[in-house]
Amino acid sequence: MKAVLRSAAAAAFVALLAGCAATPSKVDPLEPMNRALYQVHDTLDTAFVKPVAEGYTAVVPKFMRTAFANVFNNIDDLFSAVNGLLQGKPDKAGNDFGRVMINTVFGLGGLIDIASDAGIERGNEDFGQTFAVWGLPQGPYLFIPLFGPTTVRDGTGVLVRIALGPVGYIPDVPLRNSIYGVGYVDLRSQVLESGSIVETAAIDRYLFIRNAYLQRRRYLIYDGKPPPEPEDDQ
Repeated sequence: MKAVLRSAAAAAFVALLAGCAATPSKVDPLEPMNRALYQVHDTLDTAFVKPVAEGYTAVVPKFMRTAFANVFNNIDDLFSAVNGLLQGKPDKAGNDFGRVMINTVFGLGGLIDIASDAGIERGNEDFGQTFAVWGLPQGPYLFIPLFGPTTVRDGTGVLVRIALGPVGYIPDVPLRNSIYGVGYVDLRSQVLESGSIVETAAIDRYLFIRNAYLQRRRYLIYDGKPPPEPEDDQ
């Protein structure tokens, strides 16, 4: 454990020195710090999180992993419906509310995703997108170890989502933390293959992840039809 932490600290220090020599972009004014934090994340993920996720995938049957993910997706669909209303998108909100009702009632509390089989698409709306629609600025890009890429606006949206989520109201602390832990490992297991793609395709993995994240968020905010980006925002 101490050796891993020392390696993470050393990698962060090297990344910080390298980042200070670069000119941060407008969207990433904290790039030297973010690169250092990315190195900490990469070290911890490689040593602990990824092996646990791989073990989870190997030991837990796929139908159980799918059912667990479906339950969390069902909760996310409810928040997506709320955010659809907050953004003035009644059609999306209606679809998401419909998904929640169908999957909760006929899908054994959300364990089975019947709505997707019926062709009802997920809205994928969240508080970060709502804040964007309301005109709140994106703020600097951030990379948070063991959490990943975000921005001030999106990170704030995630905190609101966690604060309002039903898991946080479970009085049994060990049970609540266990659900959070399994949910985290499950999410990590879902991106094992994409992690391999990043490792083989990107020369600068930090830059690849940052650009991919910001482009995806822009795509979601504009419902798949983003306007051209100003050149000075690159």
